[in-house]
Amino acid sequence: MKNLLEVIDLDAFYGQSKVLHRVQFSLKPGGITTILGANGAGKTTTLRAICRMVHTKGKITFDGDSLVGKSTEEVSCCGIAHVPEGRGTFERLTTRENLQLGAVTRKRKSEIESDIERMHSYFPVLKERHYQQAGTLSGGEQQMLAVARALMLRPRLLLLDEPSFGLAPKLVRELFEILRHINQKEKVCMLIVEQNAALALDLADHAYLLETGKIVISGKAEIFKSDESVRRSYLGY
Repeated sequence: MKNLLEVIDLDAFYGQSKVLHRVQFSLKPGGITTILGANGAGKTTTLRAICRMVHTKGKITFDGDSLVGKSTEEVSCCGIAHVPEGRGTFERLTTRENLQLGAVTRKRKSEIESDIERMHSYFPVLKERHYQQAGTLSGGEQQMLAVARALMLRPRLLLLDEPSFGLAPKLVRELFEILRHINQKEKVCMLIVEQNAALALDLADHAYLLETGKIVISGKAEIFKSDESVRRSYLGY
């Protein structure tokens, strides 16, 4: 099966500081992959590099086309949606307006209303908060809104940065079950950066472990979960 995303010998920089060192991985269509690692390992930078938000060297291709040289908006138009750490909701806009913004680059506007209804089926609480300012939603509701807004793009690849951050355990489990359902139903490929390793490995089928900007272990998620030395040394459980 042809890879949907390929990252080859990727270096990433903040000014003169080099954060990623020859990072290399690939994603299959319809799969769920997680990138694990401690704070400062380079997980968030990897997602930003794919979205062309940081200076990079190396090769990044999506469905065979190079992303290098593209703007962040152009990457979005290719079918890649990004849910950043901290949710990034537009707090003064309503829930509905946030969802509409998620589809702003789409050409077939007639489908947007039906997609909003589809988001309501995944996240019923958003229908209840339809005309409420996003900034007044709870943390869990804002995270659901951020995911729903990204899905309004109808992406082929969804990048999620710490989706469990700041959420109560019950909400985290609920959100991850929704992500699993969306992946299975719509075949949206997902790349998830997550510090909750056990949770991420339960959802993902493949995993990469980053340490100081380098991938040190990669393989099927089941292997990560079953290898006690890996869990104790790197994953903390």
